[in-house]
Amino acid sequence: MGRIQLEQVSKSFGELQVIPPLDLEIEDGEFVVFVGPSGCGKSTLLRLIAGLEDVTSGQVLIDGTDATDIPPAKRGLAMVFQSYALYPHMSVRKNIAFPLRMAGMDEAERDRRVQNAADVLNLTDYLDRKPAQLSGGQRQRVAIGRAIVREPAAFLFDEPLSNLDAALRVGMRIEISELHQRLGTTMIYVTHDQVEAMTMADKIVVLQSGVIEQVGSPLELYRRPQNRFVAGFIGSPKMNFVSGEAAKPYAAESIGVRPEHLQISSAEGAWKGVIGVSEHLGSDTFFHVLETGLAESITIRADGEVALNRGDTVYLTPEPDKIHRFDARGRRIE
Repeated sequence: MGRIQLEQVSKSFGELQVIPPLDLEIEDGEFVVFVGPSGCGKSTLLRLIAGLEDVTSGQVLIDGTDATDIPPAKRGLAMVFQSYALYPHMSVRKNIAFPLRMAGMDEAERDRRVQNAADVLNLTDYLDRKPAQLSGGQRQRVAIGRAIVREPAAFLFDEPLSNLDAALRVGMRIEISELHQRLGTTMIYVTHDQVEAMTMADKIVVLQSGVIEQVGSPLELYRRPQNRFVAGFIGSPKMNFVSGEAAKPYAAESIGVRPEHLQISSAEGAWKGVIGVSEHLGSDTFFHVLETGLAESITIRADGEVALNRGDTVYLTPEPDKIHRFDARGRRIE
């Protein structure tokens, strides 16, 4: 079991409150991603769950038991850090087995668990190698293996892919998602990368300045962001925002339109502008449209075959049912 509840949990460092009191429920078996900009409190929140930081107020419940004052080693959780933290003089086998050896587990059971973890992570052929003989992705798998052998109630990942290059990040995203499907264990994953959040999560928790702005599935946050912060953070390229006179016909202080929900034409449309920078990605092209009088730049996501050049005059029209409206405080208007 791996159900985790936070009840009015807060964290302060002296007079500085970094996490105001918040409530959150993580169901058994869920893959939950904490996402937000640097300094939003996501890693601190993870460390409060792990017991690596003391809770200032409130309760942390694990499977219904108050774990607020339980030491980290006795919470039944396993953490995977940004740094692999492998012992360079030990083999992969010994690195994975290390927490079990420290816990005094007998050798036969240690070997069984290490072999099972190696099978799950495709590390069987590397068990006798040292970390220096592995790629970055393989080292990260060893770090995950060291967590798996503990058979925890939940896995806690603190930006585990940030040290990998772009290609390895994509591969490891898929591997961790597949691992979750195989194990069915609760996973809490911290990242500043909203693409990781969108592609991996069952449920996303969006944080800003220690406050939970919205909780929901990736598509819920994409389709119905509750405020401008969530709207601008979730989605790539980010949402375009328009305010002032252009927003008044929609009875809103400002409106948001995603780049993929704008129609582009060389003949007619709602908003006139000029093509600036174009980003050609093959299947898609991102056009940055200038001189619209609406914003410094409006980003359009178009088919990769659309042929437009810098300086071309274009007309943009938002899809009526895909316009997001916000009030003066940035809250969603239904």
